[in-house]
Amino acid sequence: MSFLYFVLGSLIIGLLVGKYSSFHFGNLYEVMLYLLIFIIGVDLGKSKGIKEIRELGKIALLLPLATVVGSLMGGLLASFLLGLRIKWALAVSAGFGWYSLTGPLLAQYSTVYGVIGFLANLTREILTILFYPIAIKKIPKELAVSMGGATTMDSTLPVLVKFGGSEITIIAFVHGFILTAIAPFLIPLIIQF
Repeated sequence: MSFLYFVLGSLIIGLLVGKYSSFHFGNLYEVMLYLLIFIIGVDLGKSKGIKEIRELGKIALLLPLATVVGSLMGGLLASFLLGLRIKWALAVSAGFGWYSLTGPLLAQYSTVYGVIGFLANLTREILTILFYPIAIKKIPKELAVSMGGATTMDSTLPVLVKFGGSEITIIAFVHGFILTAIAPFLIPLIIQF
């Protein structure tokens, strides 16, 4: 639970600094993300890497597929509960947590749905960071990876590894990689209907 408080505290402090200071971080977040991915790469290099990916077999493909189906079903449910047009709710959910893609991509078609896409996918990432440690107490840690969607190969990966163990690294990375490859094609495809 202390990790949860640390994350929430950091977020609140960040919000306050952002609101009440003129300090500009520029692209520091991007540099930190690259550093994070580098460190994860080093960790992968120390592990069995490619051999582990082969050993994952079916789960490496089935988990992302299940995440796609589950995300789209969640979008469909949201369309009914929130009164959104089905195609837009599905397009938002097809971002799989990748808010920096989903928001701008949807904004090309609708400013309102661009904002919804950004916020919904940002929320998915934040909720993964907060609730993955809790979820793995109830469900297998490999299945809980699906919470993070596309973010499991980058921004949520440290949380998954910290609480799921280093053995979750490969499956989380492959999961996020596959969803990251799908999202830029699936979102426009859904919008066309």
